[in-house]
Amino acid sequence: MSARAWAPIFAAVLFWSLGVVEMAVAADRPTPSGLPVPRYVALKFGEVNARAGPGDDHRLLWVYRVKGLPVQVVAENTEWRRICDPERGLAWVHRRTTDGRRMVMRTQATPLALRGAPKPTAAVHAFLNARALAALVRCDSKAWCKLRVDGVSGWAPASELWGTDDKPQCR
Repeated sequence: MSARAWAPIFAAVLFWSLGVVEMAVAADRPTPSGLPVPRYVALKFGEVNARAGPGDDHRLLWVYRVKGLPVQVVAENTEWRRICDPERGLAWVHRRTTDGRRMVMRTQATPLALRGAPKPTAAVHAFLNARALAALVRCDSKAWCKLRVDGVSGWAPASELWGTDDKPQCR
């Protein structure tokens, strides 16, 4: 084959490889905050406006009325965060209304035992009621999380809490 015959093939391979490199660079681009997305934050105030888009000029969808509500940031720009809440609602909130503290929520209708150690047979220290919030201290490698609420701490299975799963919660 002559060099002239190889030219279109070479050009196609070159353009394809540039596209692959561009997609890889786009995936590695840092977020405006420098923090990963998705990630969990908590609402900082007892009243937070939820908007249809990133700006005060976008339609008000609802008002969150729970200080400390855990939400998952699924997108962001410099001033606004698109969040997913425990009810799987998606909205935009201003960055100043969020706090980096990690909170979790018991979304099931039954109370959850908080245990003295990360195992199902450990003594029960307290119960986390349905729809209750707790501060997330840490999670271990065996899917148990240490929580703190009202001065009491204890361990609970991560699968029983909203705010521990790293996968996007809203699609």
